[in-house]
Amino acid sequence: MRKAARIGATVVFAAAFGSAAFADVGACLITKTDTNPFFVKMKEGASAKAEEMGIALSTYAGKIDGDVETQIAAVESCIAAGAKGILITPSDSRALAPVVGKAREAGLLVIALDTPFEPADAADATFATDNFLAGEMIGKWAAGKMEDPAGAKIALLDLNPSGISVDYLRDQGFLQGFGVDVKDAKIIGDEEDARIVGHDVTNGNEEGGRTAMENLLQKDSGVTLVYTINEPAAAGAYEALKAVGLEHQALIVSVDGGCPGVQNVADGVIGATAMQFPLLMASNGIEAIAAYAANGTKPVNSEGLDFVNTGVTLVTDAPVEGVPSISSEEALHQCWG
Repeated sequence: MRKAARIGATVVFAAAFGSAAFADVGACLITKTDTNPFFVKMKEGASAKAEEMGIALSTYAGKIDGDVETQIAAVESCIAAGAKGILITPSDSRALAPVVGKAREAGLLVIALDTPFEPADAADATFATDNFLAGEMIGKWAAGKMEDPAGAKIALLDLNPSGISVDYLRDQGFLQGFGVDVKDAKIIGDEEDARIVGHDVTNGNEEGGRTAMENLLQKDSGVTLVYTINEPAAAGAYEALKAVGLEHQALIVSVDGGCPGVQNVADGVIGATAMQFPLLMASNGIEAIAAYAANGTKPVNSEGLDFVNTGVTLVTDAPVEGVPSISSEEALHQCWG
């Protein structure tokens, strides 16, 4: 596959030339926050690879998920510093497109991590999970796991009001996997399925998950299925359910595959989660910047996609026929590698 050849080439390149070849190469990593474990792991991957290759890495993060202003300022700083490339998880996949366009005009390679820009070609490349597939996998698992999916009452705990790409891709993938007509796949909440109790936003953290779950339980205390944008939000949703004695009533599904989230699968807090690989996204991103600095090479998308697919794996201890998965025990050896 073209993707495998591309990644393999950058690894060979790094080994052949060693760290000294990149002594004057600067790179930036800009994440949505520096508190979410997903982005902490991403920073670890980028930092380790940059140190290995002798690349000077500067890191930036928004104060909260959705902090566009801080990310814009970070991009401006990277341009001014003469960085060769930027790795960024955009807090708003539309609002940040103009400033990354400015970075590209200045000669920087811009790679989106995890969250695609809109349009995707606003960046030179995207290294990401197939987020729609991740959502579809947990939706199919939930449909196969529930005794009466036709009678489900579904609460959806999304990211933020901006409705960015990673948000609607996971949400709509989950609904399609579960068998709900999603109408416009880029719009959250336009469904007309009576099983949907409602959507609320979490900002991708535990406190937000707890509050969103409380809000949706006020609309309907009979919720039997909870989709969450990520595992911190899932943990918060579980605490809200537990506080009113409903933790055994509702099945929770999520996306992330971090070690704490996988442990929550083992503990029965989360029924199934779709595992991503943020460390791989970031380390491959640093290798791509090194290749670009050396000879202008840019990443090649995975076949049939408009991004480089870094993979996704379903994790559950209650497998469903026809939905490939691994156990939490297996996943604890792989989480966020």
